[in-house]
Amino acid sequence: MPRESRVRPLRPEDLPAYLALRLALWPEGGDDLKEVESLLQDPDQAAFGAEVEGQLVGFVEASLRPYAEGCDTRPVGYLEGWYVAPEWRGQGIGRALAEAAEAWARARGCREMASDAELSNLVGQEVHRRLGYQEVERIVCFRKDL
Repeated sequence: MPRESRVRPLRPEDLPAYLALRLALWPEGGDDLKEVESLLQDPDQAAFGAEVEGQLVGFVEASLRPYAEGCDTRPVGYLEGWYVAPEWRGQGIGRALAEAAEAWARARGCREMASDAELSNLVGQEVHRRLGYQEVERIVCFRKDL
């Protein structure tokens, strides 16, 4: 039987565990302390953590965006980052985190929530669908050295 989890806004004392979870999601720079400190102080951004027995096991970062693909209203709530440690998946923690971000956006006047997932992240795409998100667009991004 899964242990009970609690979703709450992240606090400064969560930073070490939070940065480790971010790094697991974004290995190329998820542990950027300045970015996290800025996020936690910005009223148009929010971060929530999922805690089980005092251990941070997941997080979600949300923001208000002026626009998102497939959305008709402004501003739009956006799931910027969403992660649950592998050993804690499948227990409703990801859903609880997404719902916390959605409630935060709704309280700020949003009528739509948007998100994205890498084309190769089939699990992430399926999790979004299970939570009621509808795919609206696929893109291929390019870059070039100058």
